Amino acid sequence: MSKLQELIKELCPDGVEFKKLEEVCEIFSGKNKQKKEQGKYPVYGSTGIIAYCDNYQYDKEQLLIARVGANAGFIHIANGKYDVSDNTLIVDVIGTCNSIYIYYVLVNSNINRYSKGGGQPLVTASDIKKIEIPLPPLEIQNEIVRILDTFTSHTAELQAELQAELQARKEQYEYYRNKLLTFDENDERVKWMTLGEVSVNVCSGGTPSTSNKKYYQGHIPWLRTQEVDWKDVFYTKIKISEDAIKNSSAKIIPPNCVIVAMYGATAGKTCINKIPLTTNQACCNLEINKDIALYKYVYYWLYKEYYKLKALGEGSQSNISGKKIKSYAIPIPPLSEQQRIVSILDKFESLVNDLSEGLPAEITVVQEQYEYYRNKLLTFKRKS
Repeated sequence: MSKLQELIKELCPDGVEFKKLEEVCEIFSGKNKQKKEQGKYPVYGSTGIIAYCDNYQYDKEQLLIARVGANAGFIHIANGKYDVSDNTLIVDVIGTCNSIYIYYVLVNSNINRYSKGGGQPLVTASDIKKIEIPLPPLEIQNEIVRILDTFTSHTAELQAELQAELQARKEQYEYYRNKLLTFDENDERVKWMTLGEVSVNVCSGGTPSTSNKKYYQGHIPWLRTQEVDWKDVFYTKIKISEDAIKNSSAKIIPPNCVIVAMYGATAGKTCINKIPLTTNQACCNLEINKDIALYKYVYYWLYKEYYKLKALGEGSQSNISGKKIKSYAIPIPPLSEQQRIVSILDKFESLVNDLSEGLPAEITVVQEQYEYYRNKLLTFKRKS
């Protein structure tokens, strides 16, 4: 029998008392509206420190709950000398309760389910005050906190280790990619060409009129630049009709084109379409001449050159012109050497992708285990 089980058997064998949060805590809103970048004391907001101030209002451990916005219901802990913004609720634990125990109970209660409103979710103090929580004797609260603190620490360490492993693999991949794609200027086997010269066709796409809803009720994949993000494309969120193609600049491109985003946040990024599809006008589509270059080799070269390519952008959105992409230089070794490079980089990319996909899944499992265990620890029989 664990220490916690022994304490429960000894101190509350018939169950525990449940109380409304307002019976054990004072709950009120912060008042600070300052947003100074510098100051002696931190100002806490919905998710942490958001500003600084010269005078503190609190000098104790308190729980803070995001009151408004996308983070409404998020709860965290403040310590030391600080102030609190007016978009945050303060939960001040009174009496002999362990404040960290109350924190775990509230996190387990999923406070954001009390949020109201659509565009600007809101959690009110009146709703929080009504939450009923189990209140076992202080010794049991302390033991639960000890267990959950330990488990939280172990979970964080595991997540950090997994992230570190992924980062190490990414750095190793980038090292070998750069090494493999660096050529001696005197190597006679390597010919420098432009992307336009290694392509049988270079084109952009188009956007069908959005006022005609039927144009967007078809079955033909239509790729937007926000979907261009270093990956193979097997699916697009939006499909267009044949009439949309006839009445716009959109055109179907064959599989295995190297697609470069020219505008917006993804400018300079590339992807490869594994299906025939259309694109918007912000995509530069390179249909590679297979007698000169492997499309995957061109993709890896542009991946390596991302920051240089992005630097060619102009204007407020750093747009890259199709002309600059067509004239961008690329070293072309023999096809056999391209294949060797691609084979090596494919293996590295597969390893990194497997880790990238497996890591979130593993973290999710750990988090679910943690939440299950936390819920089990904080579930008590109600004393009659």
